[in-house]
Amino acid sequence: MNIYITYGTLDYLATYQEKYDGALLLEGDSNSALVIETDGENPFTEKHEYEVINQRGSLSGAGFVVMNHIPVSEEGRSLFEERFQNRAGLVESEPGFSGIRILRPYHQDPYIVMTLWHSHADFTNWQQSKAYEEAHKNRGTSKGLPETLFTGKSFVKEYMVAK
Repeated sequence: MNIYITYGTLDYLATYQEKYDGALLLEGDSNSALVIETDGENPFTEKHEYEVINQRGSLSGAGFVVMNHIPVSEEGRSLFEERFQNRAGLVESEPGFSGIRILRPYHQDPYIVMTLWHSHADFTNWQQSKAYEEAHKNRGTSKGLPETLFTGKSFVKEYMVAK
């Protein structure tokens, strides 16, 4: 399964959304995105192409989407992926959780951990939960991923699902 993402204005991307069944139109503060999950080819000219290496839940039904972009070194890819393949999955039991996709880039883009929520409040509640604390307890410790795996700082983009 693949995910393809293109970026642009909300109005422009809305015209594309109509062409692709199941496409997810996302509205952000600085830009908007259109996300397509498919076994087919990339319909966009942009090469933001990802393989879904871990998934739970659904893209549909979400009202809020968080994309954590994580730049991983070539040498660190296998360890990074192993950690996500063996993750505890605590987020999936949280109220308001809709889905998660761990995305491996085909090109020079960073990895993306995309979580989908019914609402922004549900995401905020997850961040303040004991489950979140448990899921992230090793971050920045010797049990966590070594900093040398990363080629830069991660960054997060948040989006509302446009109707």
